[in-house]
Amino acid sequence: MESLCQILGVEFDPALLQPYDGRRMTDGVRPGAQMAGDFKFYLRRKIDPAAATKWQKYHTVNFLCETSEQMAQALGYTLPAETEAPLKLEHLAADAPQPLSFAQQRLWFLDQLEPDSPFYNIPAAVRLSGPLQITAVQQSLNEIVRRHEVLRTNFQTVDGKARLSIAPERQIPLPVIDLTDLPPEEQEAEVQRRAAAVAQRPFNLTEGPLLRVVILKLAETEHVFLLTMHHIISDGWSVGVFIREMAALYEAFTQGRPSPLSDLPIQYGDYAAWQRQWLEGERREKQLAYWKKQLAGIPPLLELPTDRPRPSVQTHDGAIHWFHLPPKLTNALKELSRQENVTLYATLLTAFQTLLYRYTAQEDICVGTPVAGRNRAELEDLIGFFVNTLVMRGDLSGEPAFREL
Repeated sequence: MESLCQILGVEFDPALLQPYDGRRMTDGVRPGAQMAGDFKFYLRRKIDPAAATKWQKYHTVNFLCETSEQMAQALGYTLPAETEAPLKLEHLAADAPQPLSFAQQRLWFLDQLEPDSPFYNIPAAVRLSGPLQITAVQQSLNEIVRRHEVLRTNFQTVDGKARLSIAPERQIPLPVIDLTDLPPEEQEAEVQRRAAAVAQRPFNLTEGPLLRVVILKLAETEHVFLLTMHHIISDGWSVGVFIREMAALYEAFTQGRPSPLSDLPIQYGDYAAWQRQWLEGERREKQLAYWKKQLAGIPPLLELPTDRPRPSVQTHDGAIHWFHLPPKLTNALKELSRQENVTLYATLLTAFQTLLYRYTAQEDICVGTPVAGRNRAELEDLIGFFVNTLVMRGDLSGEPAFREL
């Protein structure tokens, strides 16, 4: 251990030889404990570069010696495949062509099929209590748009293909609608009506900003902040980034201080270019082959016994149903998950697929689940369209027990 510490350039402590003494290695580890955010960020950011460099100097080949490798293979273990160096995500040169990301390409195509559609609007509403300085709100809004060039982006069609158009600057209108004359019971209904109208108004991808903000004034110290962005420049995570930056900027500007936010090292366009470069050639073919295999023979439809026939043309009418599980049931689900060494998500997904099987008697159940798509630390603070949907396919043939699923 002392030799290892010398190699890594860290101070040796005898306590390193007794890692479990006093529960040092297990401090903070308890049922339900987890790291905030995606743990892969920490793997990339928390390594001391000096220690990593020294480690590479002394270990330039596989850790296993020949005898250990032979023993591992005899026991049925496979050696780890050679890993290639990760493709660096860098800021593009000012004159470099900026492609659409694959997700943006997909939404642009759908917009060509159904233009002027509100189906991909992402709305958010925040109730604000206390005095509101509209000038500081406008200043904060403009600063966010300056920071994130994706909020200054439009999508032109040239020779049947999408092309980005990024404005050097953009001022976002900030209308304030006064509802103070309405009695309280009518106010709430009017807020709901106006919020729905703002959220359902379509965007034109070729013109103007692809976000809008409206403030509803209920009283001198009571307002509702309505934000709507098109999905082609945003996602659910991005709404959180927007609101977080808005709060930080507003607090600073109302106190006469400059922006407390550091400049972004990369923009969404840099990510799109990186994604295009990363997913090409052999890697793309492997990904396509994998998903073609995984989705081969997928059922075209889930035949739920609905109370009315499926319309011939999709209407996009729908709703969200919120409900709470009682604490006793929640704890039981968590305990079952621990017993089976799976996440709570996996347990709930299995229960949902089992429920769908019960109603349809179909043995091949496919459920779409969103994933953040932000598996690099540089993407945490960006506004943009990163989210993706994965198909979780469940095989319920042969009457498997729930624990087998």
